[in-house]
Amino acid sequence: MKDRAHVVIIGGGIGGCSLAYHLSKLGWTDVVILEKGELSSGSTWHAAGLCTQFNASRYGTQLQRYSIDLYKSLEAETGQAVDFHEVGSIRLASNRHRLDEYHRARSRAATVGLEVDVLSPDEISQRWPFLETGDLLGGLWIPDDGYVDPSSVTAALAASARGAGIEINRHTRVLSLQEKADGGWVVLTDKGDIECEILVNAAGMWAPRVGQMAGIELPIAPLEHHMVVTGEMPALKELSDEIPVIRDPDLSFYVRAEVDGVIIGPFEKRTKSWSMDGVPWDFEGRLLEPDLARIEDIMLRAAERIPAVADAGLQRFINGPDGYTPDGRCLMGWTPGFRNFFQLCGFSIFGIISGGGAGKLAAQWMVEGQAEYDTTEWDIRRFGPWTSDRSFYEQRALDVYGHEYGIAFPHEERPAGRPQRTDPLFERLAERGAVMGLRSGWERPVWFAPPGAVEDSLTFHTPSWVEHVAAECRAVRERVGVLDQTSFAKYEVSGPGAHSFLERLCANRVSDVTGKIVITQMLTERGGIECDLSVTKTADERWYVVSAAATETHDLEWIVRHAPADGSVTIENVTDDRGVLTIAGPLSRDLLSALCDADLSSEVFPWMSAQPITIGDAPVLAMRVSFVGELGWELHMPMEHLSDVYERLVSAGEPLGLVDYGYRALDSMRIEKAYRLWGPDMSPDYTPLEAGLGMFVKMDKEFIGRESLARQQAEGLQRALACLTVECDDSIPLGNEAIYSREEVVGYVSSAEHGHTVSKIIALAYLPVALTEPGTPLTIDVLGELRPATVVEAPLFDPTNERMRA
Repeated sequence: MKDRAHVVIIGGGIGGCSLAYHLSKLGWTDVVILEKGELSSGSTWHAAGLCTQFNASRYGTQLQRYSIDLYKSLEAETGQAVDFHEVGSIRLASNRHRLDEYHRARSRAATVGLEVDVLSPDEISQRWPFLETGDLLGGLWIPDDGYVDPSSVTAALAASARGAGIEINRHTRVLSLQEKADGGWVVLTDKGDIECEILVNAAGMWAPRVGQMAGIELPIAPLEHHMVVTGEMPALKELSDEIPVIRDPDLSFYVRAEVDGVIIGPFEKRTKSWSMDGVPWDFEGRLLEPDLARIEDIMLRAAERIPAVADAGLQRFINGPDGYTPDGRCLMGWTPGFRNFFQLCGFSIFGIISGGGAGKLAAQWMVEGQAEYDTTEWDIRRFGPWTSDRSFYEQRALDVYGHEYGIAFPHEERPAGRPQRTDPLFERLAERGAVMGLRSGWERPVWFAPPGAVEDSLTFHTPSWVEHVAAECRAVRERVGVLDQTSFAKYEVSGPGAHSFLERLCANRVSDVTGKIVITQMLTERGGIECDLSVTKTADERWYVVSAAATETHDLEWIVRHAPADGSVTIENVTDDRGVLTIAGPLSRDLLSALCDADLSSEVFPWMSAQPITIGDAPVLAMRVSFVGELGWELHMPMEHLSDVYERLVSAGEPLGLVDYGYRALDSMRIEKAYRLWGPDMSPDYTPLEAGLGMFVKMDKEFIGRESLARQQAEGLQRALACLTVECDDSIPLGNEAIYSREEVVGYVSSAEHGHTVSKIIALAYLPVALTEPGTPLTIDVLGELRPATVVEAPLFDPTNERMRA
């Protein structure tokens, strides 16, 4: 074994071998894989090898599509057979909600050029002639899907990597990790030590144990999953073509051909975790004892759907564990707190279909600094220290598994493991009717239910809570509302080098005037939007940075990673120490004036400024900003004062008609102002120029990404974010729907909502520049129906910002 390499990858399963393969394609061959057993001897070898492009996101669909294309080409490239069966797949639907889900999936697939179809029961019978289809309404057909032999495809990837000069050491167990002062690593193994600049954890089920060697708790729970192999089914031999893979999500199982029988994979509602304290190192090529009682009811339902199963009998039972994350998506990216520790693990039983694409994106990220498209949904920085609670991530992982074939309803909030992060108002807001949502572990009010209201209805059509959210919006627009936004991510950046450091990071000019609020984006070298936040100078050599709850760990890691090493800048995460209440509406000045002695007039306290005030005994940083387009303030204070300030607001606000409002009302009002939301409307895939945020970019200074923006300005924009109104009845776009000009897909909806004040359905969408002119007619595929849409001048509400500046 070498004693030095540029990259060391721990783990020789599908993830590690795919990463090595793709690193070699990008010219990095000074790479070593350390595998404690044989390649693919962890969870890869006992996987069903299913390969589908059905995914709840556009990016997930692209990742899985690449995996399939790669696996189809590997045999020709390497000479190693991978046994890919391109048989297609059918997902069955036996209720209307499921069919709605499939229509959404078809629209989403069209945005990335994937052809799928919704079949009738008769069309399903033609492809699977001995299925019972009497209760079916239809199914989703993906012709390019299939399955592959997991061990063979891993071996083919490894063979190509070896041929490029990458070293693979089998039967080499990692004993400990030591981080060096320069950010590199020493990996101690039972075959000797090896130093490297970059360390990758691709250890699958053992990834948590590898993480613990570096002092981190990775939120990966090993869970049991059964597969059952039937005996011979003579009817299969009579078919001219191999049967497609069948998934019956309403009965909770999948089926694929296996020799002359089939494999059935049940997803029971309550599986079991296993070895939460750490998977034994010697658990290689082994299985767990089957627990047939746990899957019996699903197997009986499978036999009803496929009567031939009853005659074939059940020949073999497989119970193989795999590592699940709290949201069922893998962990990818640079580990916060370390300079050169990359994670590629936690594939949550989808390692085979995800492995090819994930390896490519991870390699691009490592070599080029950024993947070819947004990796946020897999980014390890979506989690934070709050997920180190083992009970929390175990419960969330178990729930994800049990809900694997559940319908992906919009706005659904799963209860497992909650509450995890709460502020002092949690119980008080619940008393006042708050329906809570989960974001970065925080419990946040999404809307307020009056007595007797159904808390949350699950549907792809108009949910029951819309009328109550509309009432919250009207109250804010007409009077005043208060929203608990304590979940905001909040940091303090200070020191003699802080201003020049922030100037380098931010595309906008960071003010050196105390009390001035600046909205800005931090960009990648390609000019993509990495962070969206506000920066406020609060004292000499001190700035207060606020960003979204969902990006707390992400944004903090980005800032810290770029900080100078000379000690001139100090960065502190104060999220858990500061509470935030936002008041908004035309009477918000009256409300705040009743609680403090400060002069709140626009002459003394202008829009986009911050001042310290006192409410009761609470020292408050009042920031005059608004994400709903109204006169308002964010009130930032020490957490211990949050409850008292809230009660004072409620008391003083009662004669003014104060209401509590939630994040769904916030989303409706922000889209009326065409305000972009990081994630759906802003991401590393788009520059501020494309997102219509050029006013926040100062090209007369140096900042990360400036050169890319300069090139884009010179060449001209090819695409841009536009605002549309959509003609809908009881169903509206939810995001990722295909947009058509005549019969051509020209873009997709990034976000959409009811605009309750303007009485319009509003969507934001990325379109070719030529189609962004107001008045341009388009159509949007909403649940299988093409709905008329029109590009409009934005914003639809208060375009001159008079209300915010009042």
